[in-house]
Amino acid sequence: IHCHLSKEFSSTSSTTAVGTVTSRVTRNGNAVMKKDSLNHEDLAGDRGMIDDIFDETYREKEGPKPPLRYVWRNIILMSLLHLGALFALTLIPSAKIQTLAWALLCFLVSALGITAGSHRLWSHRSYKATLPLRVFLTIANSMAFQNDIYEWVRDHRVHHKFSETDADPHNAMRGFFFSHIGWLLVRKHPDVIEKGQKLDLSDIKADKVVMFQRRYYKPSVVLLCFTLPAVVPWYFWDESIVTSFFIPAILRYAIGLNATWLVNSAAHMFGNRPYDQNINPRENPLVSLGALGEGFHNYHHTFPYDYSTSEFGWRFNFTTAFIDLMCLLGLASDRKKVSKEVILARKMRTGDGSHKSG
Repeated sequence: IHCHLSKEFSSTSSTTAVGTVTSRVTRNGNAVMKKDSLNHEDLAGDRGMIDDIFDETYREKEGPKPPLRYVWRNIILMSLLHLGALFALTLIPSAKIQTLAWALLCFLVSALGITAGSHRLWSHRSYKATLPLRVFLTIANSMAFQNDIYEWVRDHRVHHKFSETDADPHNAMRGFFFSHIGWLLVRKHPDVIEKGQKLDLSDIKADKVVMFQRRYYKPSVVLLCFTLPAVVPWYFWDESIVTSFFIPAILRYAIGLNATWLVNSAAHMFGNRPYDQNINPRENPLVSLGALGEGFHNYHHTFPYDYSTSEFGWRFNFTTAFIDLMCLLGLASDRKKVSKEVILARKMRTGDGSHKSG
């Protein structure tokens, strides 16, 4: 199925293609907007934001770097979580098949709370979601427990705007460990805090669902990340409480965290750069498999406003399929997509040439 939806389903479900394309109406009645050139400001204006587009003007401060200050609470909690996840692996052979299926479902739902929610919808505004979908994605986001949406969006926009500099929260120039988990175990670089405070987050503050989650974040995490995943197997099919807690709650949470972190670490270090060889992020299909489509990272940093984070539609991209399904159901609309002509022109201009062999 092509991801462009026909007008029979919903007049608001059109996909907005951006770039040098002539105005045309395709056979299924899908009007493509006419834009003469790919202009960041035009696109940003279309979404009402430019804070996720790389800022060429930023310069790192001269002099010695500030000393590392460890956050011992996070170090201890992350150590315990990963020890718990290792213990959970030993329980898998004795777990009921329903419990493993439930853990997988919890993983998929919580991952969508990050990928389709705090990332593609709220950080990049690459499509629009109705109230019921925003409520679902917020619940899923609390289940993922990776900071509330407001904080996630702030850190992520700073990451795009100041990528691979001192103002990037998980600056990959500081090594694999730092960009993966280390950034959460030490105090933020002063530049991250300073730049984060200057971002325009008025769109996030205006979303009542997001601000409701922020107000009740801790209880929502206790309920949705740990209690609900553990209680269901124990209550409905008599799974042991230990297995119920360690597999769908602890192991699923640890795997979800690492899948997201690999986008910051592995996808900034390993892979090719067909769109822009001058930036660090790369195309990494393995990361895409684990992170539901977020590993096409060279593309994503080149075109952060594309709702699919990739030019390949549903390939290794569960999140894109999910957003397309939501459009089909009338729960999402106005997906931003970069035109094929613009993608090709960019590959020819700044890519590493790997698209020819791919």
